[in-house]
Amino acid sequence: MKLPVAELHIHLEGTLEPETIMELAQKNSIELPYESVEDLRARYSFTNLQSFLDLLYTNLIVLRTSEDFQQVTLAYLEKAAQSGVRHVELFFDPQAHVERGLSLAEVITGIRAGLEEGQQRWDITHRLIACFWRHAPASEALELLQTLVEEQHPIDGIGLDSSEIGFPPSLFAEVYDYAREHGLHLVAHAGEEGPADYIWQALDLLKVERIDHGIRCIEDRALVRRLVAEQVPLTVCPLSNVRLRAVDSIYAHPLLQMLEMGLNVSVHSDDPAYFGGYMDANIAAAIKPLGLNAAQLAQLARNSFESSFLDEETKKKYLAEVQQWADAH
Repeated sequence: MKLPVAELHIHLEGTLEPETIMELAQKNSIELPYESVEDLRARYSFTNLQSFLDLLYTNLIVLRTSEDFQQVTLAYLEKAAQSGVRHVELFFDPQAHVERGLSLAEVITGIRAGLEEGQQRWDITHRLIACFWRHAPASEALELLQTLVEEQHPIDGIGLDSSEIGFPPSLFAEVYDYAREHGLHLVAHAGEEGPADYIWQALDLLKVERIDHGIRCIEDRALVRRLVAEQVPLTVCPLSNVRLRAVDSIYAHPLLQMLEMGLNVSVHSDDPAYFGGYMDANIAAAIKPLGLNAAQLAQLARNSFESSFLDEETKKKYLAEVQQWADAH
């Protein structure tokens, strides 16, 4: 039995495998600057967050129809099911698709259809979170959020992603106020490449319920004390952090240190097609280098479900599955 987990930090756009990109390009008659799948895969070598984002956004042009979004959502869920994921809170970037001329309805209808079919096939429950680009104007995010709310598109929350350095959470306070007023859940990327101060801002100005990444919190003792006291969830992505040079190597990753400090940390796959693996690969990659034992793995899994936006009854069901795994190990 795989360790049952909730995946809370996963970007749909980051699940596009090279084979799917080439297949959709052919289907939609799109010319890409790659000679082959191998040529594309060879470019998955990144020096920092921006070099990854440049490739990611180039590849998104292959997504053209609602059916394309349904297809990639299902493809992700199939891999998620194989890697122990029982619940997913899926991120998508509406700006990446609206700016290409697609409608919000086309994008969200396709993703939702994939999530519903995935639940029927693999019994994976789900939430959907619209993430806004921090490198684009906050006014653009607010306008798009207002449209999402007014047109009653079925999203469960909002997030903040893309280039971190130079784009502090404070820029998006008004966006988050609007989302909160309309009953949406609030998460934000902070403290990946950006400083610990961005985590403070996300907590105090955006009033988020969850911090995505947050690994640089360990540079600020007062922040760690607060995060421990309030048990703020931190969704950590080990393979992503290594591939984007946020940490020097998996051996230098602060995951175990964070767990031992009492932080509410859990493991996720971020953009698995680009960073070398889905949920099970992220967990497996950390076990030996960090010396994680079965009890610590079970704690990481419990944290993932406790940090989700599921109702208490469903959380209990999944926590019982984690206990069953723990008893067997």
